Amino acid sequence: MQTIDAISTGPKVASVLRDIFGFHSFRANQEEIVQAIMSKQDCFVVMPTGGGKSLCYQLPAHVMDGTCIVISPLISLMKDQVDAAIATGLRASFLNSSLSASMKRDVESQLANGELDLIYVSPERFAMPEFIATLKRVQLSFVAIDEAHCISEWGHDFRPDYLNLSTIVQEFPEVSVAAFTATATHKVQDDIVSKLGLRSPYMVRASFNRPNLFYKVIPKQKPSDQILRFVTAHADEPGIIYRTTRKSVEQTANMLTKHGIKALPYHAGLPDATRVKNQDAFNKDEVDVIVATVAFGMGIDKSNVRYVLHGDLPKNMESYYQETGRSGRDGEPAYCLLLFGHGDIPKIRFFIDDITDEDEKKHAIKCLNDMVHYATVNACRRKQLLNYFGEQWPPIGENQCPSVVDSSSSCCDICAGEVESIEATRDAQIVMSAIARTGERFGINHIVAVIAGDDSDRIQQLGHDQIKTFGIGKDQAKSHWRLMIDNLLAQGLIAQTTGEYPVLQLQPESHEVLFGGREIHILKTKKLPAKSRRRGKTGRRARRERTGGTEVGEYNEDLFDQLRDLRKELATEQAVPPYVIFNDRTLHEMARDFPGSEDEMIQLTGVGERRLASYGQQFLGAIKAFKDAHPEVKPSAFVYPIVGSIQSEPEPNAPDDTTSYMEKAKKTNPRAYEKWSDEEDDLLRQTWAKQEGTEQTTSAKIKTIAEDFSRKPGAIRSRLKKLGLL
Repeated sequence: MQTIDAISTGPKVASVLRDIFGFHSFRANQEEIVQAIMSKQDCFVVMPTGGGKSLCYQLPAHVMDGTCIVISPLISLMKDQVDAAIATGLRASFLNSSLSASMKRDVESQLANGELDLIYVSPERFAMPEFIATLKRVQLSFVAIDEAHCISEWGHDFRPDYLNLSTIVQEFPEVSVAAFTATATHKVQDDIVSKLGLRSPYMVRASFNRPNLFYKVIPKQKPSDQILRFVTAHADEPGIIYRTTRKSVEQTANMLTKHGIKALPYHAGLPDATRVKNQDAFNKDEVDVIVATVAFGMGIDKSNVRYVLHGDLPKNMESYYQETGRSGRDGEPAYCLLLFGHGDIPKIRFFIDDITDEDEKKHAIKCLNDMVHYATVNACRRKQLLNYFGEQWPPIGENQCPSVVDSSSSCCDICAGEVESIEATRDAQIVMSAIARTGERFGINHIVAVIAGDDSDRIQQLGHDQIKTFGIGKDQAKSHWRLMIDNLLAQGLIAQTTGEYPVLQLQPESHEVLFGGREIHILKTKKLPAKSRRRGKTGRRARRERTGGTEVGEYNEDLFDQLRDLRKELATEQAVPPYVIFNDRTLHEMARDFPGSEDEMIQLTGVGERRLASYGQQFLGAIKAFKDAHPEVKPSAFVYPIVGSIQSEPEPNAPDDTTSYMEKAKKTNPRAYEKWSDEEDDLLRQTWAKQEGTEQTTSAKIKTIAEDFSRKPGAIRSRLKKLGLL
């Protein structure tokens, strides 16, 4: 049943959306979902990460009588979720095993007394009879189930404790249930609805398209070097690196740390306290990079992750989509890079081969093949992702990917022209000949060594220095021959066995290439001219240019950097993640519009009455100080029209809070807002030149200089850009 019971969200909901949550309009599908929940209708919602799922249950929880129960597996994240809800203006709390006995009693008392709009709980609580009994004494508005795909054994992240939720409808027949997930094929969707027993639910299957994400795949060659280059190019930006094993997580985190990059590991083998500490440090912007196994995948609610790098091949498309979806939750441009090498496939097959259920094993193999196909086919990455989830791309009525028409909004490396298809029939024949002449008994590294002409003892002992293909490819780098093998494997023209020592073997199709005149093409990343590489832009500016600007358009980067420093100071004082104060999009709008009053500031996205009261004057003061120090700088756009005053006129003799904050800031750091002199610019150039020879990260260099110059890091970063040094 797809109809919504007759109820209007009405002016009250519109007012709450604007005044409490700070949004001027609903995103796609949100209003209909809110309407269905408020009409006490069951809902099933598939909506991508960053699509605004939390508002769909937080807004009704604020408006409706009673308490909303939010079921989430993210125990380590509940405190941050509650902090963010409280900062918005909701009465919120959580109940899980991390609380002491006295704290649990306090929360249960609030719940019993009807003092909460919503409470976050873990799914295992529904296996506790005493918890069910407690809920039956409470007025419930509705139940929201987050990460609902965890109840399906066909999903990519099945959790047995979610099966406890199948009793909710029987235990609370008068309470509606809303289930949310970011990833679900049609098969998983049907399984979720059935297992939860949803009653004629209102179904929403939102677009899986994340237009702000740029997808790229490159051949995996010396992954540590590739990871270091990428992270260095994205200095000062929060990012997640996924690795398959705990060992590779530790090695990658240590390697980055050794090069001056603030990185921490996260995996199931770490003590609980260490995992919580490391995740907290990442959420609070105390480190730039978290290197994690997939155990980290569902424990992140950080809105300003600017990139996700997969150092190893994910086991399926659902995992890949959800993990890349952790980036760009604020709607701003983000980068998704996958290092692909066929050496990862046998590692995944090793675990698949241990699956005893034949149907489950076949499903896992199909999922792996779909993932390999995504990484190796010359087709738009976005199209492949969306088609996997049953969504047509390009949209109906369009003949080709929109990014092909408008290159400024390229969505992947294929559409951006960064990958080319080249004719490689002769090289394919060389690889196949080497495999055949060595008896189809050796792995990738040995075949490459033979083709490259390595004169090793092992090759001589085997007599492989005497075969016709020995050294025939020494004019090409070994990376080229590995790429050739990866492409031939992806096209099914050769095969790789499973097990501890996988070897390469020919296929029936191989003979068509060797003797039948079949032409072979492979995908290869284009090489940029040296001049372009030297002048190429990385990080924030390059990302904006690739995706056609940020969600809010152009903004003043210097002011944004200073506002980000202020946000970090306030977050540290309050022991909350910076995004709880304001997310990056809100800061971008401030740096675009230069609001000068509370009336103007509340028109910005994400600034509700609660946040305005808590932080408005500090940010208005920082903006005013920046404008005073840079009178030549003008806003990039007009502020939104004022829709109504939110406060009375100040008393004639009342102190100016904005000025008070500015004076306080200047007293704390007198030089923070001073103009730069020519002498200071010269000294900065000299200091930066000395720092360039060190192995520190850009962020560390800027921090050191900021201390020497008695200025804020954001001011140093801004000045370096103005002088053309950064």
